[in-house]
Amino acid sequence: MKVVRSTCGFCYAGCGILVHVDNGKPVKIEGDPESPVNKGLLCEKALASLEYLYHPERLRYPLKRKGNRGEGKWQRISWDEALDIVYERLQATKEASGPESVVFIHGAAKGLQEAYLRRFTNVFGTPNLASMGHVCFLPRKFGSMMTFGYNPSADYDYPPRCIVVWASYKSKIAEYQKTLDARKNGAKLIVIDPRKTELARQADTWVRLRPGTDLALALGMINVIIKEGLYDKPFVDEWTAGFDQLKEHVKDYPPERVEEITWVEKGTIEDMARAYANTSPACIQMGNAFEHTINSFQTVRAISILKALTGNLSVPGGEVFREPLPIPDRYAPELTLDHMLPQEKRRVRLGSDHRFAPFYQYGHPPAIIRAMVEGKPYPVHTAYVQGANLLMTYPNAKKVFEALMGLDFLVVADLFMTPTAALADIVLPAASYLEFDSIVNPPYYPIAQVQQKVAELDECWSDFKILNEMAKKMDLGEYFWEDECGFLDVILKPIGIDFDEFRERETLSGDKEYYHHKLKGFATASGKVELFSDRLREWGLDPLPAYYEPPEAPYGDPELAKEYPLTLTSWKSEYYRHSGHRHIKALREYHPEPLVYIHPDTATELGITEGNWVWIATKRGRIKQKAAFSEDINPRVVGVDYAWWFPEMGADQLYGWRESNINILTDDNPPYNRELGSTNLRGILCRVYT
Repeated sequence: MKVVRSTCGFCYAGCGILVHVDNGKPVKIEGDPESPVNKGLLCEKALASLEYLYHPERLRYPLKRKGNRGEGKWQRISWDEALDIVYERLQATKEASGPESVVFIHGAAKGLQEAYLRRFTNVFGTPNLASMGHVCFLPRKFGSMMTFGYNPSADYDYPPRCIVVWASYKSKIAEYQKTLDARKNGAKLIVIDPRKTELARQADTWVRLRPGTDLALALGMINVIIKEGLYDKPFVDEWTAGFDQLKEHVKDYPPERVEEITWVEKGTIEDMARAYANTSPACIQMGNAFEHTINSFQTVRAISILKALTGNLSVPGGEVFREPLPIPDRYAPELTLDHMLPQEKRRVRLGSDHRFAPFYQYGHPPAIIRAMVEGKPYPVHTAYVQGANLLMTYPNAKKVFEALMGLDFLVVADLFMTPTAALADIVLPAASYLEFDSIVNPPYYPIAQVQQKVAELDECWSDFKILNEMAKKMDLGEYFWEDECGFLDVILKPIGIDFDEFRERETLSGDKEYYHHKLKGFATASGKVELFSDRLREWGLDPLPAYYEPPEAPYGDPELAKEYPLTLTSWKSEYYRHSGHRHIKALREYHPEPLVYIHPDTATELGITEGNWVWIATKRGRIKQKAAFSEDINPRVVGVDYAWWFPEMGADQLYGWRESNINILTDDNPPYNRELGSTNLRGILCRVYT
């Protein structure tokens, strides 16, 4: 028996693991107590890794569709045949309609696989690479960067005296535990969430806001802090730009008005603002939920402004700056080869007509789906999907289904057959994180950890290998390597080691730098925290955060509210990663069915019995989920389970993708977030009935 130090690849958190290997086969996984990320703690998903690895329904061989699309009939083929077919169809589309008529889409296989696919799309010549970044992480990253030039991480080691957990729960298990530890040691805890989570039950203050109104709440807090002189005046005077404009701007967001918008009492807004401003050092832990609205980017801007006004930037126990790693990140030009994509192709990227901020460089998913269906501004004929289940994760799922059904050619690389993979012409068996080497560099903090191959199943290939072999077929091999280790060696070259040496080193960390701005300033155009952003103004965007009522919301469409009187929100179960893991028995037992959470009084009015299946409907359609009662949820709000499909229903039924899928209910039409194109997935009007 040997123990291999590695990193879990199920999500972006980058938790260190120890893999126990017996006779060449992994037999046990536990947390690595020496990992600087998680100190040995693991979530249920990571602990189920071996069930995931050896699951009998894993895709193990390339498959070719037989019969009509969606019938669920497949023929096993060799890798050579599969790659020949993919090459021929991609090349034929490129020659007939231009490379832009081929789209590449990646999803949950987060990590360097993203950079590799971006590299491939650039040398192939298409500008249409799509990700879910516009509703997951990119608003947090760019909202922070545009305000003070770095993406901070909370300094839990100091620790903080006040922690605000804003729209976050257990997505990063180590951060969750550090929050609990700080709370036990006396830190004040404020939780902002429409539902009363386990963490909210332990908080000094739980703020139950209306879904989708986070930006208004943040602006209300800023109003109180400035009006009452609770801001750090020396820091603001020396290190911020635009305070006078901000002060005037937030006069439009007094607590009385913000109460009407958010359903949070005026007194609670004031008390929370005072508690945060007066309890230093403090940090705000941002989650993913408010990235699912048209206010996504500017919500992060407003929260970033709160951090700056209170003097919590780059201080012990606050929002700490860490020295970047001395290796290229996944967006580095030497990895992605962005320069190889001609500017004339870049200008026709789908979604570019919306004139999002220049830092958004992806094809916009709603625009891609529209091009597939309507052929506007030009048709999309072929799609390559890497680890994404579009039918479950893209808005307006019925339109996504129409789009995928209408493609000339669809290829999907994944670990399991999914509703999306079941529509493909070719399905490629991808490797799990236990089956290939990599470097895991979470986006939340500058650290890199080794990921090591400990298993090999049948004909499962890593995304790196699949793209390598495709590149060879297409005479693009000069831009790639024989295996992933060649790519990893390039990443490690600046520190003078190769990947085999990194196996021994195991971890690379960026050091904290307290008060870094006193020596270097902030990495913005002015060298200061930009409360008012001249650059955003130059781009025709809001220089100060301004709240917009979401479409199909109670105050945005009062007439619609008469027919659809409830407000829909959603959250991801801690036992699943997006649309994945429904196959895994150990996880399914925790959360076996899709649940819609509803207040008992609302349920009584509607004649709903707990445990019964009910319909949830919006303008676009209806789905069914099981009613679960919660006295903690606002009587005007329902919480709908996300990304539900049923592997047990089989490929011939497309795994019941329509039955309980929340994205049947969501919309893919404008308005979008002006900076990053985020679609509005929460805070929308619905009705529930039996």
